[in-house]
Amino acid sequence: MNALDGKDVLLVFPTNHKKNSTVRILKTPKTESSVRKIFLPKNVANMLVDWKAEQDEMKEVLGDEYMDYNLVMASTFGLSLGDGAIRGPLKKLIEDYNRPPVVFHSFRHSSVTYKLKLNGGDIKAVQGDSGHAQVNMVTDVYSHILDDDRRKNAELFEEAFYEKKNLNPQMHVQQENNNAPVADEVDPELLAKVLANPEMRALLNSLAKTMK
Repeated sequence: MNALDGKDVLLVFPTNHKKNSTVRILKTPKTESSVRKIFLPKNVANMLVDWKAEQDEMKEVLGDEYMDYNLVMASTFGLSLGDGAIRGPLKKLIEDYNRPPVVFHSFRHSSVTYKLKLNGGDIKAVQGDSGHAQVNMVTDVYSHILDDDRRKNAELFEEAFYEKKNLNPQMHVQQENNNAPVADEVDPELLAKVLANPEMRALLNSLAKTMK
């Protein structure tokens, strides 16, 4: 325990077993950029609200037996969870649905990838969520995502100017006439951004064909 002095340790959790000499600790964030505000999708926020309600109910049932360390993810009795709490269920999920083997950290990569696709490559906005200290760290790791969009731009340029496709002067008029009314609960600006993404547009077209 003395070796932990001066290691930016905020809290040392008690062990689950008396004979266990290993302890879990809570440390300060590695860098200043690690402390950040995250904007959650509404569904995720609602899940956390439900989770908090379950925790509060468990605290009331257990009373003094619950060791409250103000943790979002905690054991039944309030203690910190080890990586096995995620690794085990994730492995089972992968096996049950025959998915490629990944680790939990892979979801961070997936999150950044999809956000870059959905927002048209707004690196600065994604950097705020991912916690990368510098913008170039995002571009270095995820440049292939931006390259896909640039490649698509080249293909569209080829079709429009060299293959003489999509040069019909009535094209925009036809598109306006084909626009379907947007439901009140749908954000038109967000919908426009999604439809502006070539891959998302192709996916929606594919889904539409299956519904005919």
